[in-house]
Amino acid sequence: MMFMLSSQPWKALRRGALAAVTGLSLLAAAGAVQAQAKPDPNGAPDAFVKAVAEDVLNVLKQDKALQEGNVRRINQVVDERVLPYVDFEKTTRLAVGRNWRDASPQQREQLVQGFRGTLVRTYSGAFRQVSPQTSIVMLPFRGDAKADDVVVNTQVRQPGSQPAAVDYRLERTSQGWRVYDISVEGIWLIQNYRNQFAQQIQQNGIDGLIATLNQRNQ
Repeated sequence: MMFMLSSQPWKALRRGALAAVTGLSLLAAAGAVQAQAKPDPNGAPDAFVKAVAEDVLNVLKQDKALQEGNVRRINQVVDERVLPYVDFEKTTRLAVGRNWRDASPQQREQLVQGFRGTLVRTYSGAFRQVSPQTSIVMLPFRGDAKADDVVVNTQVRQPGSQPAAVDYRLERTSQGWRVYDISVEGIWLIQNYRNQFAQQIQQNGIDGLIATLNQRNQ
């Protein structure tokens, strides 16, 4: 029987609503929304996360297709507003772990696309919870803004729910800051999936993991 990837620890995303959207990769949005200053990937890391996250939230509050979990719209949004700020290949590579080096270039591309699709579908259910009262609170930045790898801490607040702690791990690249991991209430995305991916690869190989991801995305 094919090993099914579990998203159980990520039910916290649904309580945080926007956590799902801004997660991993800042699953963000584009569309008819009041123009805002473009996030500066070369600025302070916390200011960068704040600019992207607030842009996402404003779009979500106005885009009914996103709120309804429209997968086609979500994918469009990811392409337009997320990928410029996220190193998704690194996210996938770290989640796959040591097995990544055994994957062919074609398999690596398939893994990235399959994992991306899995996350989009996992997060889409949270979009329905976004309300005009949903807000993002930036917590004090305690890292070294001059470092090459930092963590930015935030909270997503939703009426009637406890604040959801959402932390972003960023790496400084030649193009500026790039998000490559996210933690929701202490659960880091890469670590959560690494064990599942390793078990699937051990049972059915890299192609088996790709097949599982693709099956989940249908």
